[in-house]
Amino acid sequence: MKCVICNQAETVPGMTSVLLERGQMRLTVNNVPARICPDCGEAYADETVTASLLREAEKMVKAGIKVDVREYEIGKT
Repeated sequence: MKCVICNQAETVPGMTSVLLERGQMRLTVNNVPARICPDCGEAYADETVTASLLREAEKMVKAGIKVDVREYEIGKT
């Protein structure tokens, strides 16, 4: 897919870090599979990965955790 930010390059498979914030809550997830633009560095996670990240963030909010850093786990729901 062509990068929608810079419109200069085709994205390639890679890993990125994602920061999710809601109010006082901060969740950083490292080693998230994504398509990365080699020109500008923009990262695009697919729908399955995004849904997994959002589920983890919701669990964190419900548990009352304010700050956490995690590694992405493939296949985690």
